[in-house]
Amino acid sequence: MKPYGYFSGFVDRLSIRSRPWLRPLQATAIAMLLLVLPIAGNPANAANPGSDAHVYLLRGVLNIFSLGLDDIAAKLHQQGINATVANYLSWDALADEAAAEYRSGRTRTIILVGHSSGATVLPNMAARLDQLGAPVKLAIGLDSVFQTSVAGHVGRYLNFYVANGNGTQVGKSREFHGTLENVDVGRTGVGHLTIDKDLAMQQRVISAIDAVVFSRSKATSVAQKPPQAGATKQSSAAAATADQ
Repeated sequence: MKPYGYFSGFVDRLSIRSRPWLRPLQATAIAMLLLVLPIAGNPANAANPGSDAHVYLLRGVLNIFSLGLDDIAAKLHQQGINATVANYLSWDALADEAAAEYRSGRTRTIILVGHSSGATVLPNMAARLDQLGAPVKLAIGLDSVFQTSVAGHVGRYLNFYVANGNGTQVGKSREFHGTLENVDVGRTGVGHLTIDKDLAMQQRVISAIDAVVFSRSKATSVAQKPPQAGATKQSSAAAATADQ
């Protein structure tokens, strides 16, 4: 017994053969379908540059003192940026997950954010990701209370700490490759338990993330833009030098 699809296709062909006036309509329908298919087949990140970025936010002890990270994650989701909030104790499992996503191509930009103990383990997570071949574009620590040092490849390591409290600076080892910034925010009025909840600090974190996520999409669009008419060879050579 032949499948239903065979008889359905036979009936469709028979109907068109018996009604020649349907052929123009069929041609129009096929043309419209060909126009629609490329649009439907575009990857999601063509419309949303943040869809291939993933931010991992690590809470501190007991999951009750870092709830400001949930607010940051919610704001990132509104921008179309993937964000995962977890306790700092799961940093190694999260590193393995992030590396797998990176190798699969689903994630191209890995960003880490941590508060308190979550900030303390950021160097460990960044180093593990580097070993797994998944470089960290940006790491943001919020008032780690233990002295740490960062190693491996990290595009930018931004450490906000409260110098007049228990916060500490982050050092860098010889194996560190990237940019490290220690920023004392104690004079802004935030403390260890409020640094993650302060709206101004949350905006500083989000702005740093946006600069990494969306600057790459802007660079891609500029690279894809055709050169303007009348461009000189000198300007082309300068652009090639800037890309190196």
